[in-house]
Amino acid sequence: MSTPARSSSYHPLGPEQTEIILDSLAAGILTVDLEGRITSFNKAAEEMTGVPREEALGRDCSEVLRSSLCGDDCPIRQARSTGVSVVNKLAYIVDVHGTRMPVSLTAADLLEGGRLVGGVESFRDLRLVEELRKKVEQSYSFEDILSRNHRMREIFELVPTIAESDSTVLIEGETGTGKELVARAIHNLSDRGSRPFVAVNCGALQDTLLESELFGYEAGAFTDAKRRKIGRFARAEGGTLFLDEIGDVSAALQVRLLRVLQEREYEPLGAVKTEKTDVRILTATNKKLEALVKGGTFRDDLYYRIDVVRLSLPPLRERKEDIPLLVDHFMGRFNRVQNKSISGVSDEVMHLLMDYDYPGNVRELENVIEHAFVLCRDGIIEAKVLPRSVNAGVTSGDEMPSRGRSLAEMEEFTIVDALHRNDWNRIAAARELGIHKSTLFRKIKDYDISLPEKDGRSPRKDPKQSRVADPD
Repeated sequence: MSTPARSSSYHPLGPEQTEIILDSLAAGILTVDLEGRITSFNKAAEEMTGVPREEALGRDCSEVLRSSLCGDDCPIRQARSTGVSVVNKLAYIVDVHGTRMPVSLTAADLLEGGRLVGGVESFRDLRLVEELRKKVEQSYSFEDILSRNHRMREIFELVPTIAESDSTVLIEGETGTGKELVARAIHNLSDRGSRPFVAVNCGALQDTLLESELFGYEAGAFTDAKRRKIGRFARAEGGTLFLDEIGDVSAALQVRLLRVLQEREYEPLGAVKTEKTDVRILTATNKKLEALVKGGTFRDDLYYRIDVVRLSLPPLRERKEDIPLLVDHFMGRFNRVQNKSISGVSDEVMHLLMDYDYPGNVRELENVIEHAFVLCRDGIIEAKVLPRSVNAGVTSGDEMPSRGRSLAEMEEFTIVDALHRNDWNRIAAARELGIHKSTLFRKIKDYDISLPEKDGRSPRKDPKQSRVADPD
């Protein structure tokens, strides 16, 4: 039985209809011929560039858009040479008033009857996206520190109060957790903020070098001392001296530091008179000083002098909710510094970044993103450009689910883990997660997460599993 012929009611769109459709779109759209001259220019393109359509038609595309990618990096030229469309490439265009506008560019070949006749490019205004990104970053930033973690937020709240005094502060935390950033924040918010902030890594110098570096020396104090040298205490006069890795200081130098803290004076090497000092001392360590005191390698009287106020920074593996925020921050910085247009990371990359334990903490995450930027030209960061340690999904524990989980499963895990850490107190868990309590209640319902019964029994399933079973 033959199929009846379908009545032909299809009619191709005419130029006027096509123009109406293009003018209704929010994205700027233009087409060019093989010479790069503009052949069509929609209403959104007019509004974003400030160039009327009549003036744009026939002009070279680069003269109108004045994009940061004009020239060798032209998306239309790239699409033509590779045969692959360019999608969501970050760039800037400059309008008629000279204002730079962040945009996302997409380009492809323009064919007519199977024959290449030019190219088409769309550009989407990212100013609102940039504003929202900045607002999010500002909401979770303190001085130069970014975090939405509840423990870090508590430190943010304490720092202004600590800054008001001149008391010595001990900042504990693993390498790369941002101890110097916290010290700088204390200094910047204090009355000494306009005076010098001088940092010394006590673990990076030998004992004799560290002593001369801290206190300075007079000419002739030793064989190579041909001229007087000003020490770090003198350079920090009126300001703040930050002694990083204080746990590595030798016993002899500990005695000299104790005298400075007690008497507020010191003697440069080879000097015959005592120098008075007016500096605030902030210290930091990646070691447990209490254990060093018990072991006899750190003086207890010096320990009590520097441990007036103590701040303990959590490692990144205990504040993994900060990883997406930090990734976005580092990507924005490296895009500017390296003049690239990388728009984000793939879902797989985010899985790997969330699953890794970061023995080097925030500093290591920054290095991971920089490594990826070096190997990734543009577009999206894929797993193949991550360092081998991260790409292997290596983790020293089971804080996060194994790689390959969906984003929804990872979110469910994070919620259950936060509830468990806060003894199933939903208000405290919402505060830790940085979300409104009603949002948390909705997600608990969406994921069918069972909460403890009134007798205080916890759900049967371990929070490190992706779903908590309903209690009997």
